[in-house]
Amino acid sequence: MITRTADTIRFDIFMAGDIAQAKHVCRDFCFSVGLCVTIEPVDFIYTGGEETGFRIGLISYPRFPTTREALHERALALAESLMHQLFQQSYSIVGPDQTEWFSRRPADV
Repeated sequence: MITRTADTIRFDIFMAGDIAQAKHVCRDFCFSVGLCVTIEPVDFIYTGGEETGFRIGLISYPRFPTTREALHERALALAESLMHQLFQQSYSIVGPDQTEWFSRRPADV
């Protein structure tokens, strides 16, 4: 048996929208850049409302380790693609040290 380790680096993308469409976007993205992600449904409950969405996980996989910067860039690129293809207005990326929120809503700009 072979065992490999890598520094733990993880980014999670949180976004509202249809998970089936998100899976399709992820498949295309992963195939084009050589990446593996996880995806799971998420329910967002907030003041005055609720909506469904998903969480996409990216890690530095020990078989193909990467740097924090490279994994962050991949998370940013995937999230941007998802936002446009799923017609969403905002998303968050949770990283090891900070959470980034991105919005293209006119009221937020």
